[in-house]
Order: sequence, then structure tokens, then C-alpha cells
Amino acid sequence: MAVTVKEIDGATLDQMIKAGKVLAIFHSTTCGPCKMLRFVLKDVAREVEGLEIVEIDFDQNKESIEQYGVEGYPTILLFKDGSEHARLKGLQQKPVILKLIREN
Repeated sequence: MAVTVKEIDGATLDQMIKAGKVLAIFHSTTCGPCKMLRFVLKDVAREVEGLEIVEIDFDQNKESIEQYGVEGYPTILLFKDGSEHARLKGLQQKPVILKLIREN
């Protein structure tokens, strides 16, 4: 069964991190690379299981931005077992994201 990409807020992210493996993408609605990354994420979601893929709006979740040390967008964070395991900055291609998920 394919994974879906969900838009959430920072408080929900905190809860999800405790519950399992999460790929979180910090984005802005005005960011061109962020919009392109959405298409990549939909493709990634078709190929992975056992992972939550979520988007967090950079502009509406300033506390989470500070909490996780996100300096720009798009930023991809992979959480596992309650902590950050990997980070990518900028627009990434599907093979890079899949490798990140599979190696962690």
C-alpha cells in the first residue's frame, strides 16, 4: 500500500516522531523548488512503506523551525526512533531521497 503525503503542523510532527519513522519536508508555499519537490515526494510515496511523509509550512511553524534547526527551504529531515537520522537541503531527486530512506 502506497504512502500518502500529508500537510501537518509542528505539534503533530512532534507526536508522529515519537510513534515511528517520519520523512518531514519543511517548505514554503511561495518556493519554486518546494513545489517541484512535491511531485518528487508523490513518486517516492508510491515506493515506500512503513514511513510517514509529511510537509510542514515553514512560515506557519516558526517554533518547529527553531526546534529542528531548519535554516532554509526545502529541508528534508528523516526521523527514526524519536530522533533525527538524516537531513537533506534543497531540491532533491527521487533516487537521492529513496537512498536516504533505505539506508536509515
